[in-house]
Amino acid sequence: MNIGEASKSSGVSAKMIRYYERIGLIRAAGRSGAGYRTYGDADVHTLQFVHRARDLGFPLDAIRRLLALWQDRSRTSQDVKRIALETVADLRRKMAELEAMARSLEHLATYCLGDERPDCPIIDDLADRAPRARRPGPGARAAGHDGIADRSPPALASVLSEVER
Repeated sequence: MNIGEASKSSGVSAKMIRYYERIGLIRAAGRSGAGYRTYGDADVHTLQFVHRARDLGFPLDAIRRLLALWQDRSRTSQDVKRIALETVADLRRKMAELEAMARSLEHLATYCLGDERPDCPIIDDLADRAPRARRPGPGARAAGHDGIADRSPPALASVLSEVER
């Protein structure tokens, strides 16, 4: 079958199939006499495996290790479990980072009047390159801050790139 058919059967886009081949995650496809990629049932099964692993949040390096274990009939399930639990820990860390980002944005939004004036603490914070202590929000604890005000949010691009992996 050609790349379009393999894509449809596996749920992996043709662009991603070519990418996975380029990085060596999957073996390079065979070629027809005319030079077109050709895929068999085993190739589609591998692509389905990769697709399911991506859906579960496994990063590419973990998928590479899982593929090797899948093909190794002498594997131990403890190796597979270790990879899965490492991924769970990474996902939980990313979730905590996203929660911290959401709390920081909510905190900033508390001080934005959202009216017709141009003054906006959200824009001010985004434009400030140096981390700074922020004013305590409504309902601040007796210690004088809300637990978020004294730390800056993680870099959005960094967290999003981690989440996309």
